[in-house]
Amino acid sequence: MTVERSLRLLAGTIILITVALGHFVSPYWYLFTAFVGLNLLQSAFTNWCPAMYILRKLGLKETSCMPNYKG
Repeated sequence: MTVERSLRLLAGTIILITVALGHFVSPYWYLFTAFVGLNLLQSAFTNWCPAMYILRKLGLKETSCMPNYKG
């Protein structure tokens, strides 16, 4: 699995879990959902995300821009 796919999986999972926790446990969990969303937003502009840094350190590979390129 690549860093990009792992990041999407992680973010989506955290958002779904915190939305459920916000509904069933406490509305304060929505703050964590907002934090994940803000982190994704800032990473779109800065191209830096703490989770991607950690995933790279764990040994996940980057996605090739042109996977079928034979140059």
